[in-house]
Amino acid sequence: MATLGLNDVKTGKKIIHNGDPWLITEADFVKPGKGQAFTRIRIRNLKDGRTTEQTLKSSDSFEEADATDTDMQLSFIDGIGKDRVWHFMNMETFEMVPASLAAMGDAWKWLKGEEECVVTLFNGGIIAVQAPKFVELKIVETDPGVRGDTSGGGGKPATLETGAVVRVPLFVNQDEIIKVDTRTGEYDSRVK
Repeated sequence: MATLGLNDVKTGKKIIHNGDPWLITEADFVKPGKGQAFTRIRIRNLKDGRTTEQTLKSSDSFEEADATDTDMQLSFIDGIGKDRVWHFMNMETFEMVPASLAAMGDAWKWLKGEEECVVTLFNGGIIAVQAPKFVELKIVETDPGVRGDTSGGGGKPATLETGAVVRVPLFVNQDEIIKVDTRTGEYDSRVK
């Protein structure tokens, strides 16, 4: 693995810090009037999502993380509750790689099977999953819509087939398929 010096530390690079893979989300070079120049970085742990700040001197260096982002398809979900395991397939090699609930983050709310996701692999295992930007899911439970309700009049909770709960307009009924923005977790539109 490559070693990154002060000049190589840039936003978007993945590094090893305390044995875990981290993503550099901000990197600012600071040259004070007195004293030595330094770089201040903000990093996010790719395993658990924690963020922290580090100050680097010119002599500091990091090991580059062997974490890669790749497109994989959710093949099937195994187990119940917290013991669930999501199995992703590499579409080129047909290799299956399991992902735990911790690696799934909030992506589990939007996935039912056969969706293509961006998966972060580290040492052969999945450490993070990013759901597609929009998904189409069926509403399994919500209050009935009332004639005359319009989209501008508030909303009501709706439980989706994956177990996620989103707020929908009053006119949306049970058993309808809706489009959801996974980045915000909000209703986007009905699917015809």
